[in-house]
Amino acid sequence: LPNGVEMPALGLGVYQSAPEDTVDAVRIALETGYRLIDTAAAYFNERQVGEGIVRSGVDRSEIFVTTKLWMSDYGYDRALRAFDASLRRLGLDYLDLYLLHWPVPADAEATVAAYRAAERLFADGRVRAIGVCNHNPDHLATLLEHTEVVPAVNQVELHPFFTQRAVREADAEHGIITQSWSPIGGVNVYQADDPTAAKNPLEHPTVRGLADAYGRTPAQILLRWHLDHGLSAIPKSVHANRIRENFDVFDFALTAEEIAAIDALDTGVRGGPDPDEVSPAVFPLTIDD
Repeated sequence: LPNGVEMPALGLGVYQSAPEDTVDAVRIALETGYRLIDTAAAYFNERQVGEGIVRSGVDRSEIFVTTKLWMSDYGYDRALRAFDASLRRLGLDYLDLYLLHWPVPADAEATVAAYRAAERLFADGRVRAIGVCNHNPDHLATLLEHTEVVPAVNQVELHPFFTQRAVREADAEHGIITQSWSPIGGVNVYQADDPTAAKNPLEHPTVRGLADAYGRTPAQILLRWHLDHGLSAIPKSVHANRIRENFDVFDFALTAEEIAAIDALDTGVRGGPDPDEVSPAVFPLTIDD
C-alpha cells in the first residue's frame, strides 16, 4: 500500500455470506492460506468473521482484516462510534484497513467528514490503512480536495464484463490500489432479473477456452487475470472446495495476449448499484451496535 503496509493480493470476501456460514468459511480460508478477510458493517457478519479468525488458530498479527463504514454512520462523530462498534463485533483491538462503503454524492460533506474520522483513526494507530469503495474519479477528486491522507485502496465492482479502466487509471495516478469486488462476476448472477445485466463471465467461451488450455477452472482464470493486472481481488464463497480452488492461482500466469482477450469482454455495463445514485435513502440500513 502507499504507506508501506503489505496487503495480501487475494482475500476472502463475505458479502452475502449468511452468518451461520461465515464462521467456517473464514476458518477454512485461513487454514488454506488466505491472510486477507474482507467484511463490512452492512454485511451483518462481523461477529462471525471474528469467531472464524479465533477458530482458525492463525495468529491475529498474520491476518489482514478489512471492514467498512456504512453510509448511515457518515459524519465525524458517528463514524468514530461506528468504528468502535465494528471492532467490538469483530473482537479485535485494531483494524488493518477501514473503508468508506460508498460515496454519497448527495451529501459530500458527510462523506468527507466520515473520511476525516478515518484519518484520525489512522493517525491514532487504530487502523493501519484507510480507503474507500465505489469511488469514481470525480468522487475521488472531491475527497482528495478536502482531505489529507490519500486512500490506500479503492474497492470497486470489477470483472471482465466491467473492467473500470477509468477508475483504475485514476487510482494509479494517485498511487491507490484498486481492489475488485465481485471479481468473477457474481454480481451479474445476483442481478439476473435485470435485462440489461451482462451474463456470467465464467460461462464466456473465451474464459472457458483458457480454462481448458490451462487445466484450470474458469474462476481460477479470472482471478489470475486480476492478479496479472496488478489488482487485488476478494472472491466470495462459503463452499470449502471453492475457497481452496480460488486460492490455487499462484503457480501460473496468463500471457499478454490472453489478458487482452479477457479485457476485450468488457461490456461497460455494471451489475451493481451506480455510485452516483447511492444514498442512505436508497439503501436504508441501520447498523445495530
